[in-house]
Amino acid sequence: MNPTLGLGLLLAGLLTVEGLLKPSFSPKNYEAVSQDQAWKGRRAAQEIAKRNADFGFKLYKKLSSNSPDKNIFFSPWSIAMAFSMLSIGAQDSTLAEIKQGFNFQNMQEKDLHEGFHYLIQRLNQENQDRKLGVGNALFIDQKLKPLKKFLTDVKNLYEADTVPTNFQNLEDAQNRINDYVSQKTHRKINDLVKNIDPGTVMILINYVFFRARWQHEFDPKSTKEEDFILDRNKAVKVPMMFHGGMYEVGHDDQLSCTVLEMPYQGNITAIFVLPDEGKMKNVEEALGLDTFFRWKELLSRRVVDVFVPRLSITGSYDLKKMLSYVGVTKIFEERGDLTRISPYENLKVSEAVHQATLKMDEKGTEGAAGSGAQTLPMEAPLRVKMNRSFLLLILERLNNLLFLAKIANPSGK
Repeated sequence: MNPTLGLGLLLAGLLTVEGLLKPSFSPKNYEAVSQDQAWKGRRAAQEIAKRNADFGFKLYKKLSSNSPDKNIFFSPWSIAMAFSMLSIGAQDSTLAEIKQGFNFQNMQEKDLHEGFHYLIQRLNQENQDRKLGVGNALFIDQKLKPLKKFLTDVKNLYEADTVPTNFQNLEDAQNRINDYVSQKTHRKINDLVKNIDPGTVMILINYVFFRARWQHEFDPKSTKEEDFILDRNKAVKVPMMFHGGMYEVGHDDQLSCTVLEMPYQGNITAIFVLPDEGKMKNVEEALGLDTFFRWKELLSRRVVDVFVPRLSITGSYDLKKMLSYVGVTKIFEERGDLTRISPYENLKVSEAVHQATLKMDEKGTEGAAGSGAQTLPMEAPLRVKMNRSFLLLILERLNNLLFLAKIANPSGK
């Protein structure tokens, strides 16, 4: 049996709220980087962020058209980062297909990988009010002899751990991988890999863990059970959170939707898109870079009464099927070319899994102080109530699209 390369891809996002903190960056990540290198990395990261958002919107449209009434939650950035790392081992038509599918075409490989390296360092931050960790790991069987250059590049550019694994004992390998994932995601994802194909010699794991506090908290005492309208005029009872404050908000008259920006701590923000009744399809069809940047332009700061459901949802996806929507197929087939990983093996990606978890509630990190009261101007507040299907975008300051969601049922069903 020819050996196959199994790719497991993981995202876990846990979103909570409270507090107020100015953005800070750890200098340790940049001590060895010259200003010129940092500038080039930032410029490449900005280009990647734009292309990644475009990829995410395209993938969202495919997922939504296949399941129009279902919740959607995934991380475009996490998926793109894993396959960018994997592209180091690909060449010829397999590499070209990855570049085309993920919008990496016309980017120099050096710029692509240095841009992701810059973002990984930028995002790996932690303080008492926010935990945001991203990382990669390669579980490699002892009989596979990867090229030294491949291992060096994935370590230096993507900070990937290399974990020796005995894939002759599939149960032990599965437990080892799941234990690693569980530890890295603070015990939020415990069973990512459910089975491993015989003949697998390497599994790539990518993870993103995000837990943060809103810049302006919700008061749990104000949360009340209310109806959330599902499609076909059915309803489900949900705990509806409330906060009145100053927010960036606007109405897109062209697409008939309200756009609201709610910042987390530091350099992460959430954008809620609430279509007018019956207008979700219009918004979804127009979703793209042009629409996104137009939404950013129409926002203005004003007093808003915000109602958002407390929610907890999980999205699990077979990436073989998911990425076929954007034309990425060869890497999963026998004719794929991964000879820059090992020229002596007939490698393919045998398994690709993406799992995303989203939790949004009022309470913040244990023991953290709440934010101070806001002073609001004397004006009638705009009322924005997320009591029907809405979109949610979680972005880093460079407009890097970390998470993309459609909340069709906050109860997760």
